[in-house]
Amino acid sequence: MTGEADRRPAVPHRERGATSVADRVVAKIAAQVAREALSRFTEPTGHVPPGHRTPHVTAVVRGAPERNASERAGGPAGSRPVLGQVRMRIAVELGYPSDIGAQCAAVRREVTERVTAWAGVEVSDLVVAVERLHSAHSRRTERERVR
Repeated sequence: MTGEADRRPAVPHRERGATSVADRVVAKIAAQVAREALSRFTEPTGHVPPGHRTPHVTAVVRGAPERNASERAGGPAGSRPVLGQVRMRIAVELGYPSDIGAQCAAVRREVTERVTAWAGVEVSDLVVAVERLHSAHSRRTERERVR
């Protein structure tokens, strides 16, 4: 008995179906991971108004480059194939005074690791931009200078 797979003609690699990850899916994953990373910094979060805590993420996913057989054989056993590369920009609003560098580094590190693990895309470029700093003094209604 021959199997159904034996009777079908072989489909060239380039014509086979491919798994793709939408930009908005990667952006949602990155936003959630950034929120979790920033939630570990407890002291300055009291200064950020409730409506401003969500990071805004822009992601652009490009398909993975075609790999030849020698590149595929060199990978570690059991590793997931890379589905593409992503370029991201994450805009955050932080409390002030705080360790801005540590917060941005935590966002960068965790987003890079977890987007690669969860979505299977490699983060090629990640920009963490601080859009606004919020302090207890910035809530004042009068426009006086804070010293």
